[in-house]
Amino acid sequence: MLRLVPRQTGSTWMLWSAPVLAVILTVMAGGLMFLSLDVDPVAALGHILLDPFSTTYARAELLVKSAPLALIGLGLSLGFRAGVWNIGAEGQFTLGALGGGVVALAFWNVEGAWLFPLICLGGIASGMAWAAIPAYLKVRHNTNEILVSLMLTYIAVLLISALVSGPLRDPEGYNFPESRMFHASAVAPILIEGTRAHIGIALAPLIAVILWGVLMRHEIGYGVRLFGDAPKAARFAGFTEKGTVWFCLLLSGGLAGLAGALEATGPLGQLVPDLPAGYGFTAIIVAFLGRLTPLGVLVGAFALGVTYIGGESAQVAMSLPAAVVGVFQGMLLFFLLSIDVLVTNRVQWVVPAAAKIKAGP
Repeated sequence: MLRLVPRQTGSTWMLWSAPVLAVILTVMAGGLMFLSLDVDPVAALGHILLDPFSTTYARAELLVKSAPLALIGLGLSLGFRAGVWNIGAEGQFTLGALGGGVVALAFWNVEGAWLFPLICLGGIASGMAWAAIPAYLKVRHNTNEILVSLMLTYIAVLLISALVSGPLRDPEGYNFPESRMFHASAVAPILIEGTRAHIGIALAPLIAVILWGVLMRHEIGYGVRLFGDAPKAARFAGFTEKGTVWFCLLLSGGLAGLAGALEATGPLGQLVPDLPAGYGFTAIIVAFLGRLTPLGVLVGAFALGVTYIGGESAQVAMSLPAAVVGVFQGMLLFFLLSIDVLVTNRVQWVVPAAAKIKAGP
């Protein structure tokens, strides 16, 4: 009989090879999935894995998709390391877009270089405010932050839909549920001319480096890591659980809000009901794929960005279902979590006691 036996020390080699192996298994399983759909697996996988790098525009779009995933994943990764499970980043992303968009619309006829930073601050503040709700309920009433943050996501989606259909609707938009288009001072600066690649692409690695410094070189980061590894030792060292919960949720909410503000002012240029794109949920996969480290999250965001752009390309070229991207991302998370079991456990063959007695001396 096979059973899992905890390892005395985790396997470092397996810890870092698990994401690579998970990607390989996902590609193999994806090929089998395409075969079951009577689709050429080589052609389909070629579209998914190669098309995002085929042209300058495709490469720019890959970066555009990766930037919000990286920003959200960076915040989530620190919380997950401390055992603070923010599953509502999608709602904080939506509120960030809404907060930044309200600032842009409030100054829709005002020009100035100061406006875009103000929009980003509005997005960060809105995301933090939305994350403060589960933080307060957690530290005050010990509610489950997973459920509260997740349920708030649906409220956020309905809220932005109601506002762009009512008070924020473009008065000249023929009654369509969308806001005015943001003017030049209120949109994210473009980094690559002729594409949608905006300044958020440069902000993501900068914030990753800053968070790496906080996590590895600062007292706050030490407390985050200690709470994840040994909560009793963290309390003995003087760190408070309430402070860690507030820090992790506000940080992840603020970064998700920033990602939302950049999405609204970058690729979209306005507020629309379908602005929530699932980035908040996909960023959970990004965080684990990056091994909950800031620099690893950047790699994970890039990998998931490939599935977005490649999946869309495969849908157009081969008339594949829109669910292909979601299935690929789901398989990646499944394989990653499955392999992670072997990082902290080893497989052992155990002979049942009854079999030993029957065998005799």
